[in-house]
Amino acid sequence: MKCRSDAYAYNGLDDHMFLADASARLEGGNVNDAAELHIGGEADDKAQAYRLLAAQTTALLEGESDAIANAANLSALLYATLPDLNWAGFYRLQGDELVLGPFQGKPACVRIGIGRGVCGAAAAGRRTIVVPDVHAFPGHIACDSASRSEIVVPVIVGDFLLGVLDLDSPTAARFDDVDRDGLEAVVAAYVRSLTPRDGRVVS
Repeated sequence: MKCRSDAYAYNGLDDHMFLADASARLEGGNVNDAAELHIGGEADDKAQAYRLLAAQTTALLEGESDAIANAANLSALLYATLPDLNWAGFYRLQGDELVLGPFQGKPACVRIGIGRGVCGAAAAGRRTIVVPDVHAFPGHIACDSASRSEIVVPVIVGDFLLGVLDLDSPTAARFDDVDRDGLEAVVAAYVRSLTPRDGRVVS
């Protein structure tokens, strides 16, 4: 999404209205008629809010295919929109390790070996990992001592692993299967922004 001053520009001041705005754009309706939802509460409402967040992600990244720029904007969006986070960001695969990418939160570990910690395990297995208690996860890498729970979603294009999306929370058991499904849909929207019509990834 190019910077502009119209009604669809995300300004970080009203996350709920922007979620509603994304829904209205998809449905061709009026933003004032769209339901304002937040991520939390009942599972059905939470799943619906994630569907709107995925639509918001698509709208935010529309027209841009740079992996770093879109990861930066998506990190900011997730950190501003999802409650009870203390870190949100990306690690990029470089050789045989994950290297810190765009993020929101405190300074983080710069390099993580594949298979090490939650991020490395998610990258090695190419599957989302939900950790209710990071202190109980073997080999957890403590970049921020305040973190209690974590979810890591691999970013995959075709057979190629680009990296991982990592979210931390200071609350134990913050993430569940609804978060897993919702964030996988958000990551899919991010991946689509990087993939032009011929299917080749733009980095």
